Amino acid sequence: LTGVLDDCLCDIESIDDFNTFKIFPKIQKLQERDYFRYYKVNLKRPCPFWADDGHCSIKDCHVEPCPESKIPVGIKAGSSNKYSKAANNSKELEDCEQANKLGAVNSTLSNQSKEAFIDWARYDDSQDHFCELDDERSPDAQYVDLLLNPERYTGYKGPSAWRVWNSIYEENCFKPRSVYRPLNPLAPSRGGDDGESFYTWLEGLCLEKRVFYKLISGLHASINLHLCANYLLEETWGKPRWGPNVKEFTRRFDPAETKGEGPRRLKNLYFLYLIELRALSKVAPYFERAVVDLYTGNGHEDAESKALLLDIFRDTKSFHMHFDEKSMFAGDKKGAKSLKEEFRLHFKNISRIMDCVGCDKCRLWGKLQTQGLGTALKILFSEKEIQSLPENSPSKGFQLTRQEIVALVNAFGRLSTSIKELQNFKALLQQTR
Repeated sequence: LTGVLDDCLCDIESIDDFNTFKIFPKIQKLQERDYFRYYKVNLKRPCPFWADDGHCSIKDCHVEPCPESKIPVGIKAGSSNKYSKAANNSKELEDCEQANKLGAVNSTLSNQSKEAFIDWARYDDSQDHFCELDDERSPDAQYVDLLLNPERYTGYKGPSAWRVWNSIYEENCFKPRSVYRPLNPLAPSRGGDDGESFYTWLEGLCLEKRVFYKLISGLHASINLHLCANYLLEETWGKPRWGPNVKEFTRRFDPAETKGEGPRRLKNLYFLYLIELRALSKVAPYFERAVVDLYTGNGHEDAESKALLLDIFRDTKSFHMHFDEKSMFAGDKKGAKSLKEEFRLHFKNISRIMDCVGCDKCRLWGKLQTQGLGTALKILFSEKEIQSLPENSPSKGFQLTRQEIVALVNAFGRLSTSIKELQNFKALLQQTR
């Protein structure tokens, strides 16, 4: 892969250098810190779209939840969008004030009405979400240590896995049923059509819908790359050896084996990297405020985590070839607003499809990476709100929960790793020639 990417003025070589020498080492370090390694997730939510296939019995699909005793006290104590020490201490006071405010509206309000007001406030808050968020208060939501449950090839494949991806592409990428994606095993045989009709259709779409498809394709390519790079190579005496599988990589991405489709998928991975990189540079002012602490209860570690995060933001701002999202949703106001809402709802649906993944480990990483991308989109479409944040008080216009922050950083960490692994596969392929 070389040269300039479509739909943005950026070349692949610049991204490779920037990622390898600046971003990758720092994001790896950040992901190892307590604030970012514990992710709360509900892996028991039922699939809302079709009858469950039952859970995968392959042992590598298993996710080991974290015992309560291992979770840092500050993470456990904090409610979903409290991430500073002050906020954790002021929770009761806030609840009290909330009750007073509701009482001040009309002292005869019933408890039921008060609950309804709080629900409306929550509903308003969810209007900018691109993802279906897990309810962290559900008894089925558990903390998972991401470092102990790495994303890798588990053996989960075949019709069940294909149904998930097919549902994502066919029903959520603005695509008519009559246009078939190249190499789709669930599509009827199309004779001589090698996918050109699909790309003719894609080129005819407006930028926003084309971007949507590229984001999903890039996410799919990134996940496939992780599986090729962390593959079970052999298991002797119960000791598994994981590593890069060149044959699997070639099967999924080689131009000859994929009829030219592989390189297109990898270009979409770079495109997705640029989108999430742009979101990180845009959200920096939110974290630069003193009121935001990456709170775990360990003051020294929290300060170090924040310093490292701000250092990464400085790097993201120094990269000059960002994707420019200002060209999106730039038509007449009414049309742009309706298209943006359609975009948001399509993506939200994709986040719900992740509850249909049969393998727990794949579901965990699918949910996390989808939520990370959803958070990036929420940031890109909230630029005005981020710029007008108050310096010393929690914001009302734009807010990130701890879950969104953890997902954003880890999802970008996965993309950074994908691009690094791609360099590794290039080197391995040169050795085998």
